[in-house]
Amino acid sequence: MSFKENEEAPFEQVAALLPAPLRQAAQSLSRQEKILAEELRLRVHQRLSVSYPSGERAIACSPVMTEQDLRTVLELASCGSAHTVLDKVRCGFVTISGGHRIGICGSAVMRDGFVFNIRELTSLSIRIAKEFRGIAAPIIRELSLENTIPSTLLLSPPGCGKTTLLRDMIFCISSGIGVAAQRVGVADDRGELSSLMDLGPRTDVMEGCPKAEGLLMLLRGMTPQMLAADEITAPADLEAMEQAVGCGVNLLATAHGGSIRDLQTRPLYRRMMDQRIFRRLVTIHMVKGIRRYEAFSLEDTI
Repeated sequence: MSFKENEEAPFEQVAALLPAPLRQAAQSLSRQEKILAEELRLRVHQRLSVSYPSGERAIACSPVMTEQDLRTVLELASCGSAHTVLDKVRCGFVTISGGHRIGICGSAVMRDGFVFNIRELTSLSIRIAKEFRGIAAPIIRELSLENTIPSTLLLSPPGCGKTTLLRDMIFCISSGIGVAAQRVGVADDRGELSSLMDLGPRTDVMEGCPKAEGLLMLLRGMTPQMLAADEITAPADLEAMEQAVGCGVNLLATAHGGSIRDLQTRPLYRRMMDQRIFRRLVTIHMVKGIRRYEAFSLEDTI
């Protein structure tokens, strides 16, 4: 396997967040291991481990971690304001510079029925955001209908690469790679899609506001030909997409699940399927450490 220059840069960005002893352990990995790494896992009383497509492995030379190690990571990731990061963990994670995502576990502090903060940290999962140029090209060719991409939903279990594929599809559509170039509006509520990454020359991004509001602002103000968003989870998101489809705008979005049957078991997604908001579906599955993409028509399956 051959690698391009600087492909290990995302790993280096994440390793820089670690306390010195853990950083040294991470730097002991080979260049190939750094490039293939998808997550760093930090757990109190355990050694630093790395998730690869083939599975998770501990770094033998890593010291056993303490809660203070985890807090140091958050301090470095937030430029010394770990308490402000912990105040934003209602969704279970925070997004940091570079589009990397830190998942957080510990003892929840509740307020008015919601998670307000987390104390006594026990685990962190740092997901390494990467660009993989070209992975969307075969999917684009398969989905193309009259030189455009119809509304498409990307579906997979967590951690299988939905966001990475979404980024490259946005880039291809915005750049006219495999299809006619289109204006793409991206509702990037967590900054995970666009942070330090090129989404193409015809892409407009609304960042830092709820997806539903971002989608509607893009629809009203930027005359998009396609709207894109990651992880549709709320009724308001679906309502915004319904408005967009009613205006003749195609959609590109992601959802958690392994199959159409999984979607149909949840009321929000069942409503989405019943209303035929999406015309195409792309599923992603891991098979022996390799991602397999399958595209097919929802019109043939509903």
